[in-house]
Amino acid sequence: MTAKPIPTFEIDESSDLPLWVRLRDRLVYLINTGYYKPGDQLPTVRKFAAELYISYNTVSKAYVALERDGYIVTTQGRGAFVSEPDDISDAPDVDAMVEDFVSNCLEKGMAYDDIPKQISKAIRKLKREHEKKQGK
Repeated sequence: MTAKPIPTFEIDESSDLPLWVRLRDRLVYLINTGYYKPGDQLPTVRKFAAELYISYNTVSKAYVALERDGYIVTTQGRGAFVSEPDDISDAPDVDAMVEDFVSNCLEKGMAYDDIPKQISKAIRKLKREHEKKQGK
């Protein structure tokens, strides 16, 4: 399977957002609008960086964020692929729990951008605890 060509991506130098965030947002848009469909292979990080004349690390950071957010799945040696829509996100009770959690965080004075960081931190902690219990 070969990756679709990289669509035109204008880099807005006046934006305050980090480039990796703008790249991630652009890829989310392309996935959500169907340019990239579930199962489609994304260009390699190196190819993306070379074609856009940006840092490998910038593209890599965007891909890591896309994977963390469930938009793509990466497989060592095979590449990055658009993931299938996750059925759990359609569960109203889970959506309500997440919205309550976000609201509670905001009430405690957290910024929107800090909430995913806190969630990632908690997930890493829980994974470590689980691995200790499993004897890994």
